Formats: sequence, C-alpha cells, structure tokens
Amino acid sequence: MAGEWAALGMVETKGLIGAVEAADAMVKAANVKLIGKVHVGGGLVTVMVRGDVGAVKASTDAGAEAAQKVGELKSVHVIPRPHSDIELILPKLEG
Repeated sequence: MAGEWAALGMVETKGLIGAVEAADAMVKAANVKLIGKVHVGGGLVTVMVRGDVGAVKASTDAGAEAAQKVGELKSVHVIPRPHSDIELILPKLEG
C-alpha cells in the first residue's frame, strides 16, 4: 500500500448494529474508503477503512465513539504503513 491509501484502520464491535453505526460514522468523518467488514466469530465484527494516516485516525476515532453509543466496542487500531502482504488477508473491493 502506498501513497494516498497508506493507512489501514479497523474498528471491532460485538454485533452487527455497532459495526454498521461505526462504518457510517467512519466514512462521514474523513476522506477514507470503506474496504469491508469481517465476521470473526463470537459475534465480533471488524470494519476496515483505508486512507491517509490522519484521515484514518479521525475516522476510527469517530467510528469507535459511534459504536459505543449503540453497542459494544471491542478494539480500535490504525496501522500507518502496513506491509504490502497485508493485502492478502484484506477483503477485496467490489467494483
């Protein structure tokens, strides 16, 4: 990942409603691209975005705050410059 899409942001919630609320807040808060969600088992859902580091940080902060209001926030993390091999495990964007 390089250039404009250098960072990866993730917000993990317990349940889908919190994840949807987080995703909505994330894309409204900053210039990021929603790349998908993953159900990781046990009711956990991780929402992922990409963008520049500052936008992704603002986005995950907004998503975490929104998720806490309607559900259970489990984890928030931003990877500023993930290794290109991380692409192998990320959801594929649908055109």
